[in-house]
Amino acid sequence: MKKTYIAPNIERNSAGNMNKYGAKSVVRYQDRIESIPITDLVKEYGSPLIVLSEAQMRKRYRRLLDTMKMHYPQVEMAWSYKTNYLAAVCNVFHQEGARAEVVSRMEYEMARTRGIKGRDIIFNGPGKSPDALRIAIEEEALIHIDHLDELYLIEKLARELDTKAQVAIRVNMDTGISPQWTRFGFNYENGEAYRSIQRLLSGKMMNLRGLHTHIGTFILDANAYYWAAKALLELASRIEKDNGIVLEYIDMGGGFASQNTLHNQYTPGEFASPSFDQYALAIGNAFNESHFVTEHLPKLVLETGRALVDEAGYMISTVLGKKNMPSGERAVILDAGVNTAITAWWYKLKVSPTRSFPGAYQNTIFYGPLCMNIDVIRPALPFPDLQFGDKVLITPVGAYNNTQWMQFIEYRPQIVMITETGQTELIREAESLQDITARERIPEHLRKL
Repeated sequence: MKKTYIAPNIERNSAGNMNKYGAKSVVRYQDRIESIPITDLVKEYGSPLIVLSEAQMRKRYRRLLDTMKMHYPQVEMAWSYKTNYLAAVCNVFHQEGARAEVVSRMEYEMARTRGIKGRDIIFNGPGKSPDALRIAIEEEALIHIDHLDELYLIEKLARELDTKAQVAIRVNMDTGISPQWTRFGFNYENGEAYRSIQRLLSGKMMNLRGLHTHIGTFILDANAYYWAAKALLELASRIEKDNGIVLEYIDMGGGFASQNTLHNQYTPGEFASPSFDQYALAIGNAFNESHFVTEHLPKLVLETGRALVDEAGYMISTVLGKKNMPSGERAVILDAGVNTAITAWWYKLKVSPTRSFPGAYQNTIFYGPLCMNIDVIRPALPFPDLQFGDKVLITPVGAYNNTQWMQFIEYRPQIVMITETGQTELIREAESLQDITARERIPEHLRKL
């Protein structure tokens, strides 16, 4: 059989020590997603294509819940809609028992449309509109207050509706990580959080039911959650002592890291990201040390998103072309760009071939199809020589990509789910021109060309 010809290239090599993971990168191919050949998926649904695994989502949810309950028994989960608000994805987690955690009227309406009752919705975020707050108050959703203007607005609306709003206060604090998220909520250290609670109680139009924090995103230091939980529990104890109010729950928010690797991160994500056990141990230690917890056993609420769904997402993409760069690196152009996989701006996404390749590796940059220099799916990594029409698999892409993706230059692709029974179900159709232009209106004087 005639061997495949690979053009020679000149590449600068720097002498030095091996890194801790070895001197040579080995790219292993993956030709299936959960026993379904990638060629079959592309043949039926086209390319690019996003594929989500129902089994992996359910498995990770159950494992996190079980792990948390090993350290503290009263645990409740809320699915973070902003992470991935596809109806099929949300319903997987709702079937598992998760509440809905939303941060806008749009997400609130999504949850209600999917059959989630108001009392099972946690309403977060700094930009809740008056109309959205009115609905949330009427439907007894748990509203987590972000700032004083919102506190006053809720009080005013509750008085107009002649009812009491069900609320919690969002608190920010120093947990030893940087950057410290002080934009959201009321500060713990300077007393702002406690003063806002005193103001809330003086209005007598709200039932204070809990405390909430969300210390950041992609938190790689699990111990930060220990300090956050400790601060909230101390605040809850002070509220009981001074006001005789026993809070029902402590909401630790989200921020658990997936196994993706940040661009400025040397250690691969599968080694650097804390495990569920490490997060659970940190939070559990704070709860089990607290006298407030010993006496009242409040609910521990988690709003985890990324760590449950990121690894459940795959993107299949096709090679449109390639070229050699002046640097000696190879450039490959794919049919999927950052409009579809926006997390490529944050992560060193893993790119895998979907068949075995002979020959030597060359440093390869993966670009998308957009006419923009910023359309980089993955900076250079050693990779075998791809040809026009070859397929690659990009992972993990389950979190934030189809909520932050852009309608820009290209249509957004189809999304399929592999069910627990191994079947494939189309859960979002690809866009068409009609989807993009349906809401446009052309003034009469511009109609004639």
